[in-house]
Amino acid sequence: MVRSDFIMEIRRYIVNPAERRLRAPWRVTVWLFLAGFGLVLLSGVVAVVSSVVRMTPAVAVTRQIALFAAGTGIAVVIGYLLDRRTLRDYGLGFDGQWWRDAAFGLALGAGLPTLVLLVEVAVGFAEVSVALATVDSGPLPLTAFGPPVAVILLGAFFLVQATAEEVLVRGYLLTNTAEGLAGWVGKRGAIIAATGLTGALFGVLHWTNPSASLLSVANITLYGFLLGACYVLTGRLGVASGFHVAWNYTLALLGFPVSGLRMGVAMLSTTATGPALVTGGGFGPEGGLIAIPLLGVGGAALYWWVHREYGAVELLDDIATPQLRVRTRSDTANQDG
Repeated sequence: MVRSDFIMEIRRYIVNPAERRLRAPWRVTVWLFLAGFGLVLLSGVVAVVSSVVRMTPAVAVTRQIALFAAGTGIAVVIGYLLDRRTLRDYGLGFDGQWWRDAAFGLALGAGLPTLVLLVEVAVGFAEVSVALATVDSGPLPLTAFGPPVAVILLGAFFLVQATAEEVLVRGYLLTNTAEGLAGWVGKRGAIIAATGLTGALFGVLHWTNPSASLLSVANITLYGFLLGACYVLTGRLGVASGFHVAWNYTLALLGFPVSGLRMGVAMLSTTATGPALVTGGGFGPEGGLIAIPLLGVGGAALYWWVHREYGAVELLDDIATPQLRVRTRSDTANQDG
């Protein structure tokens, strides 16, 4: 009897008896392990297929985009099964408001890099010439394509890559972290802490990029806070995903490095001539002091949008309150059995 009580007590720390699912820290741990294992298997399959398929530039680009998309899909499915959440609870309720948010995010993500370019040119910190879509060597093998196709393929890559980061970092990790901390610091405190932690993770993930510095990591961490705010103020990933996709894509097309990477496809030829501390140098605007006032502009625009569309600008307690899928009789029978 004592042994049974002890086991039940230990089990309560691992499994939420009311929800019949793992508690947040264990869910995230299992998710990281299974998602990582799934990615290893996926990479192995891709390697085998690549060894027997003629690796043309089109196949190589498609492979990279598909690998991002499939890897994200695996992580989302594993999280969906472990968490028993609705997709809406990950910020993926694709209603009309979600798409309006996404359109606003796209406009904001395109507007801020354009503002950077205009300011740097105005003060003599950048030189620009019209390139009409140049294709050079970069992370993606796009040199075999003409400019129009390369521009489209780069857009497809950023659509998948940036959306994947938002779904995994904000949709999954922020949501689970907020839920896990809610019992300790309250829902609002948990949401603030989760936004801060995932923002810091976002910055650290860019630490190994070319030309990265303490300033670039700090700036990207702050942008992670902004992207987190896009989520916790709306309950949707529309603004964050749209902003992230357009930000990366616009930086590349304007001839800026994207987090230290020259993507090889640009509509303009831009050379930073001002102090690297201000312009970000080889890392791009995200690595310079110019990124900081942009945060203010982005934050003000987000406040205006949320107030306009949602009526009140406030943290949503729902972020830390799980909305679980309805259990079916078969689910209950399987677990009880």
